[in-house]
Amino acid sequence: MILSIDTATDQASVTIAENGEVIGTFTNDNQKDHAAWVQVAINDLLQQKGVSMQQLQAIAITAGPGSYTGLRVGMATAKGLCFALQIPLITINTLQVMAYAAIDQLGSDVLNMEPPLCYCPMIDARRMEVFTAVYDDKLEEIISPKAVILEELSFKDELNNRSLVCFGNGSLKWKNVSRYPNVLFIEEKIDIAKSLAKLATSLHLKQNFANLAYTEPVYLKEFYTYIKK
Repeated sequence: MILSIDTATDQASVTIAENGEVIGTFTNDNQKDHAAWVQVAINDLLQQKGVSMQQLQAIAITAGPGSYTGLRVGMATAKGLCFALQIPLITINTLQVMAYAAIDQLGSDVLNMEPPLCYCPMIDARRMEVFTAVYDDKLEEIISPKAVILEELSFKDELNNRSLVCFGNGSLKWKNVSRYPNVLFIEEKIDIAKSLAKLATSLHLKQNFANLAYTEPVYLKEFYTYIKK
């Protein structure tokens, strides 16, 4: 029994999965409300499904990149629960979860593209910048997660001999400036709650756990606090 938490993206989710099968999910589409929502949602979901805290065997969390506030809230919640319940913490890169979800969700929508096919999740990082990475259909990294300022020739090397599927709330930024014909932009929202639960179960079986004391969110770039004069 694993509780998975995602507050890194514009749609937050808390999910309970048993043996890799989702038995309940709550979501929140108001990104500014994630901090107030997440702990209440966890409590309500557990009560609704008749699951006690003591039945949980691990907590999984999207470690980033994503919303700075969302990452801190999610990580603090997950670590606090793990410490109190004395259970392991599982962390998964947000972009990897998005790619896994896209592979599972899009299916026939991308079958007409010429192989080899790659998946490029993009999370809005303001202005023309996104958090992104590129994965093949086996979820192997072709480009490691990083912050990128999008230009017409972004991903030129990768697009020379590959088709690329772009998705996530940052992908439309590139659609407006990209000139490449072998790119498919997916506008539908990628639902990552089920995929996070599946990946978490796989990592739990491998006992691939994070260090509870030293694990931090994956920000990918410095964050700044602006003070109004």
